[in-house]
Amino acid sequence: MTQNVRCILDASALLAMLNDEPGGASVEPYLMGAGVSSVNWSEVIQKLLAKNVITTGMQEDFQKLGLTILPFTTEQAELAANLWTTTKPLGLSLGDRACLALAIASNLPVVTADKVWKDLNLPIVVQMIR
Repeated sequence: MTQNVRCILDASALLAMLNDEPGGASVEPYLMGAGVSSVNWSEVIQKLLAKNVITTGMQEDFQKLGLTILPFTTEQAELAANLWTTTKPLGLSLGDRACLALAIASNLPVVTADKVWKDLNLPIVVQMIR
């Protein structure tokens, strides 16, 4: 499933790129060979729809750029639930924990704009875009 994926992108990283936010330009080089959880993809689409952005065809466009949208598995669901205990003090959402669960289950680095992730003690590399 993740054999051609080299890193996992958090929704915050994709949104930073799409919204021209600080650090957003550094996300583009990660796209070829990146994966994103279907949970985080849903979050990206929802945030764009809230800004009245037309998202039709966006999935195909990102897939052409090398992004793989990965299913949220039962294993990841349980891992995300177990991460709640250690991440509760930092206020991580289910989407955040879904992203981290995918990265941990895949043993891949995760790319995010969420600064509190640098304080996590997890068995993966967390790369900040800003």
